[in-house]
Amino acid sequence: MERVRQRLQDAMKALESLKSILEHPYSEIVRDAAIQRFEYSFELVWKLSKEYLREVEGLVCASPKACFRRLHEIGMMDEKTTERFLLMTDRRNETTHTYREQLAREVFGELAGYLELMSSLCEKIGERL
Repeated sequence: MERVRQRLQDAMKALESLKSILEHPYSEIVRDAAIQRFEYSFELVWKLSKEYLREVEGLVCASPKACFRRLHEIGMMDEKTTERFLLMTDRRNETTHTYREQLAREVFGELAGYLELMSSLCEKIGERL
C-alpha cells in the first residue's frame, strides 16, 4: 500500500507541473514543454493505476489501456471517461513516437482536459486508500 501512496504522490507532483506550464502564455517552447510534461504525467498516472489495481483490488493489467478498462470494470470510471482515457492513451502514443507540428498544436489544445481527467482519477484513487 505504501508503494501506491508513493506513486500517487509522484503522479500528483507531475500533474501540478503540467498545470503550472499550462498557465504560461502560449509559445512553441511552452507547447513543447507542456507536451513533454503530459507524457511523463501520463506514464506516472497509468503506472499508479496499475499498482493500485494490483495492490488494492488484486487485479493485473499490463498496459495503459488494459488498466483503464479494468478501472471501468470495477466502477471507478464510467464508459465515457474510459473512452476519454483510451483516446488520451492514443494521443500520448502519437506524441511519443512521431513529431508533427499540427499534431503538437492539436494535443496542446487538449492538455487542460487531460489534466482534469488524470487529476480526477488520482483523487478517486486517493479516496480509496
